[in-house]
Amino acid sequence: MLPAARRQPAHEKGPQLTRDQRLATTFVELADSLVDDFDVVELMVLLTERCVELLEVSAAGLLLSDGVGRLRPVAATSEALETVELFQVQSDEGPCRDCFHTGRAVSAVDLAGESGRWPRFAPVAAAAGFRAVHAFPLRLRGQVLGALNLFSVEPVMLNRSDTAAAQALADVATIALLQNRALTESHRLSEQLEEALNSRVAIEQAKGIIAERFSCGMDEAFSRLRRFARSGQRRLSEVARDVVEGTLSPEEIGTFRR
Repeated sequence: MLPAARRQPAHEKGPQLTRDQRLATTFVELADSLVDDFDVVELMVLLTERCVELLEVSAAGLLLSDGVGRLRPVAATSEALETVELFQVQSDEGPCRDCFHTGRAVSAVDLAGESGRWPRFAPVAAAAGFRAVHAFPLRLRGQVLGALNLFSVEPVMLNRSDTAAAQALADVATIALLQNRALTESHRLSEQLEEALNSRVAIEQAKGIIAERFSCGMDEAFSRLRRFARSGQRRLSEVARDVVEGTLSPEEIGTFRR
């Protein structure tokens, strides 16, 4: 990853910029991250965070196909949303699943009225505090690589500007998956997606280790893990694997202060 000082994140630019200016800055920031050996998971996490900062949504998640038609969560802005996304995958039901299989955006303005469409998913999402959801496909020509999910705690529809911006951000995620990988054959695409999914498994394990050691929530454990990785300009997935394999002590991360 590039040093943090090279490109100031959009959310640190301050209120003097308009939403459209901050959105443009975000695209530049994401483009700056597409170096030869970029961390796919870290970039997806950053992208979901920017969705929440820039669009009228409360939470964002991103799921990718494992290459054989199954969706797997890669990034989520909260532990509550990650639980909902996992349920969506396990039950094979929900907006992201529909978006992935149709290749088209899927929206539900009020999940309370969607028990007919998603009888299992809708009550779980509503119980987690979410009322509206919008899913956008990650498309590569005729192939769908995954979906970007945007959730709101109020029953609202995205306006036209936010809808266009969300699809553009989903397209950036697609570009990120393909950047500098020369993915012209399906087996190369499957390899990269598998690498990203395996990295996420290590991150989840490391989060659990840190959360247990310091009796903190999973969101806080992830924040500590990510701060530590960024401070040393290391890949998030590499730091997570070190924690899981025992070559990096959880105390080093838990007590780290930037």
